[in-house]
Amino acid sequence: MFARCSSSLVRPSAQGFRRFQSTLVVAEHNNETLNPITANAVTAAKKLGGDVTVLVAGTKVGPVADAAAKLDGVKKVLVAEGDAYKGSLAEALTPLVLATQEQLKFTHIVAGATAFGKAVLPRIAAKLDVSPVSDIIGVQSADTFVRTIYAGNAIQTVKSKDPVKVITVRGTNFEPTGAAGSAAAIEQAPTGDFASKTTEFVSQELTKSDRPSLTAAKIIVSGGRGMKSGDNFKMLYDLADKWGAAVGASRAAVDAGYVPNDLQIGQTGKIVAPELYVAIGISGAIQHLAGMKDSKTIVAINKDPEAPIFQVADYGLVADLFKVVPEINEKC
Repeated sequence: MFARCSSSLVRPSAQGFRRFQSTLVVAEHNNETLNPITANAVTAAKKLGGDVTVLVAGTKVGPVADAAAKLDGVKKVLVAEGDAYKGSLAEALTPLVLATQEQLKFTHIVAGATAFGKAVLPRIAAKLDVSPVSDIIGVQSADTFVRTIYAGNAIQTVKSKDPVKVITVRGTNFEPTGAAGSAAAIEQAPTGDFASKTTEFVSQELTKSDRPSLTAAKIIVSGGRGMKSGDNFKMLYDLADKWGAAVGASRAAVDAGYVPNDLQIGQTGKIVAPELYVAIGISGAIQHLAGMKDSKTIVAINKDPEAPIFQVADYGLVADLFKVVPEINEKC
């Protein structure tokens, strides 16, 4: 006597095939300290869900790796040390990130929307054959992001269908993550010959200043074409020193040669969001507003009452800056 046997085929649901979310944050640093934008990028990474891993690559990055391991939400820190990473060349970091991605299969790769991030991540996206999502200001889900377009005049919601999302993050829109209760594990990153065959880091000359950097300053005093010359910026430097502020400039002032371009704030310069932004002699072109309109409080000083800067300012003073600024300096 034989018993009839039956069997059924169980089809896994789409959920069964879904990869667990995991994010690789590419750290920005100077081999001594972690750039604050990395903490902002980690905050964005936590919103994506899943584990967060930070990649630290450089020559001697022990202190940087320790700092990254103490960021809240970070599960693991991968360290790559060697002369190949001198100067944080994108040509050397790209193959390292690709090797890390090949080994660990992250669903997201994230960095700050700085000169560093904008140099490295588009290369990674091209090698992975995916479309990068740049300069995001919000995370709606693991595949849906918010970013600005038209110099910040419109908000765009983007849904990425790529298997790996390569994202740069606007730091001013994400609060920096705090310190963790316990440090994350620190491990060795994938090894290999990642040195660039075409590019070599020679040297760099950094401007030294006792003032805070633009992206980290709580107060920024910024000047525009209305300053009329570079010598007149001394008024702003004096005011900034009394307030413990950073000094910025509009593109018009930079193009006129009043100040170096590392002071430029705007769509093609630095994006800032300080507690207080004082715009002096700045008309308020769209390009400039895109870089500072998220400031908590905006004060404008301009002799033209129709200047666009007054439309975004919390406080405005229609006056001659060459009379007002010296008076402010005297009373501070």
